[in-house]
Amino acid sequence: MSQTIILKVGKRELYIFPKKVMKELGIREGDLAYIQLEGNKIIIEFIPDPFTLAIKTKKWAKTTVEEFEKESEKEQQELYS
Repeated sequence: MSQTIILKVGKRELYIFPKKVMKELGIREGDLAYIQLEGNKIIIEFIPDPFTLAIKTKKWAKTTVEEFEKESEKEQQELYS
């Protein structure tokens, strides 16, 4: 995906990304990003929210709450015994 978008520096020296871009990248207000400066270029890499990532990521295992609790209790017994 390669697009060219012109942004204007707004009040308080902020860039406002178009809603379409935000939606396409799956980012929301409050999300974090890495900013890298290379000469006169700014590279922005958005950091995925762990909860959103957990929901969107393909699942490869299934468990029930009961199985999870049983395994948790077993691990705790091994750690604290």
